[in-house]
Amino acid sequence: MVLTRNFTFPSDEELDQQEINISYAYIKAASVFLGKKCEWFNNEFMLCRSELRDPRKCLNEGKNVTNCALEGLQQIKKNCRNEFQAHVDCMLSTSYVLEEAMCSETQKVFDGCMKQKLNMERPSFGYFCETKVHDSPRPKPPQKEELVFPDPTPKQVPPPYPPPRYGWRGLFNW
Repeated sequence: MVLTRNFTFPSDEELDQQEINISYAYIKAASVFLGKKCEWFNNEFMLCRSELRDPRKCLNEGKNVTNCALEGLQQIKKNCRNEFQAHVDCMLSTSYVLEEAMCSETQKVFDGCMKQKLNMERPSFGYFCETKVHDSPRPKPPQKEELVFPDPTPKQVPPPYPPPRYGWRGLFNW
């Protein structure tokens, strides 16, 4: 991104946000539930970024995504801590790439706890690949006028010699 004199960085107050300070294993174990819980906030953030093309204008939407994920992790910790920890421990001990396939038993126990205590079901396989329409309360940004420039190249003039009688006789033209 090119910076000009008109560029202003966001203030420290705008950037102040509590971070999620946990390891990748915990995020991966809770990812499907956090993805489903925070889907609307994430879609709003991604829509804002793609429409406005300026990350400074989407700070509030990004904060909403982080707050939703923090809230979801706190709910998991409060209600299903032991089942969640057992699932993470299984992922850490069975595979160096944290595959959940080896931990289907602990995953079933964790999923059951989430269903029973938080009324959250694990989304079906391929749920996040489905096409969905996001209805945003934000107004649509104004469309920029497309600049039209005249063609700077002049019209091509035919060569002063006639074209070859039997076509081009170059390589690979048998």
